[in-house]
Amino acid sequence: SSLNHLTTNKPIVIGTHDGTFHCDEALAIGMLKSLPKYCDAVVLRTRNSELLNQCDIIVDVGATYIPENNRYDHHQREFNGVLDGFNTKLSSAGLVYKHFGKEILSHLTEQNHQLVDICYNKLYENFMEHIDAIDNGISISEDGKQRYHISTSLSSRVGTLNPSWNEESSADIINNKFIDAMLLTCSEFLSHANSLINIWWPARSIVQEAIEKRHSIHESGKIILLNQFCPWKDHLFEVEKDLGINEEILYALYEDTGGSWRIQAVPVDPNSFQSRKKLPNDWCGLRDSDLSIKVGEPGAIFIHAGGFIGGHANREGALNMAIKALSLI
Repeated sequence: SSLNHLTTNKPIVIGTHDGTFHCDEALAIGMLKSLPKYCDAVVLRTRNSELLNQCDIIVDVGATYIPENNRYDHHQREFNGVLDGFNTKLSSAGLVYKHFGKEILSHLTEQNHQLVDICYNKLYENFMEHIDAIDNGISISEDGKQRYHISTSLSSRVGTLNPSWNEESSADIINNKFIDAMLLTCSEFLSHANSLINIWWPARSIVQEAIEKRHSIHESGKIILLNQFCPWKDHLFEVEKDLGINEEILYALYEDTGGSWRIQAVPVDPNSFQSRKKLPNDWCGLRDSDLSIKVGEPGAIFIHAGGFIGGHANREGALNMAIKALSLI
């Protein structure tokens, strides 16, 4: 019985490679350990194949992808796996997300399966995918030339946790730094997941209502008025798609935290600075009395030089600006 006790209490072991660590395997293991069944798992960092073969789960090493055996490497030449609906080759983090992501989200949402399905692709697109791309050397720009360098990505911050060339380095030091990397990556993953669940998703009903009532705001249906500010852009595009609306909505109005009102041009996609119809060129860059005179609407506050957002002291003025903007270039 004592042998059975020892056997049943044997800790789960997650294996990965030793040496310099990267964002993908740190996040992969961090995600696994966020699940109750793996929270107490031991992490073994080695390239010894005999030791790795004894592990319950292996990520980012071993040259095999066999999910039924919990083997999740992506370095083998023949591997070209992607998440359904996406084109970016998966790293070990993406592989773990592919097979455990919905389980993790189900745990975070307390079994709300509809929300899990909605957040699964959204979390991949907004957080996971760039980690897969960076690890696999996929450029963010199509022509291979980046206009600027992003030095603060999660992947680069994990990289700086490794001992530098002129610092003391040993297996113990690197392993301890790897723990920091797991904590960093998993905390950001959970932060993004919880933001989707608790902040982004509750805004859907606000945007849905604004879109459904848009013709009561203006007969054109091109202006929506949100009854309170919320993250609206993603939802607008998704609700438009659900309702079969084709790029009809041009401006969104909402009250800001200071009590004045904003008029914002709807972008061509949620992450773009290019608008479906920017605010009129003659208004761009003007402020206060100069703008009020130009617009013919006392109380105007500003129009950004880029023409994608502006402000007015009150709701009626913001709406009038939006209506006038519909017919101007």
